[in-house]
Amino acid sequence: QEHYGGLKGLTIAWIGDGNNVLQSFMTSAAKLGMHLQIATPRGFEPDPRIIKITEKNSKEYGTKFLLTTDPLEAADSANVLVTDTWISMGQEEEKKERLKAFQGYQITMQTAKSAAPNWTFLHCLPRKPEEVDDEVFYSPRSLVFQEAENRKWT
Repeated sequence: QEHYGGLKGLTIAWIGDGNNVLQSFMTSAAKLGMHLQIATPRGFEPDPRIIKITEKNSKEYGTKFLLTTDPLEAADSANVLVTDTWISMGQEEEKKERLKAFQGYQITMQTAKSAAPNWTFLHCLPRKPEEVDDEVFYSPRSLVFQEAENRKWT
């Protein structure tokens, strides 16, 4: 909102794990007028109950909702590219399996080529290089440090 001047009409592309952070986006995006395009590997989708809530909210608020396994499809025309850790606390023993499952999900400038011309990048930190490459993470389009500063006050 701070960067774009508002949220209504923005398209958010989540590329990564169907975890708690994504599920928070899912329950609120439509209510704020944002379209949501999600790409997760098979077996790492968000909770089916949250998917149903998101579908209902999207219909009610007139927003678009996409759930796919294709990161480029999710990034298509997106204003904001977002990811989070692929290995959350308590999942450390699954690291090898998860890194294999998430191959092709790293956010790169190649991913961003299909995004909107004004795309930005968010990550709630800490970030691992396999989730987003340095070129995107440290680019002028990355808002991760502003995001972190804003989270400090919430």
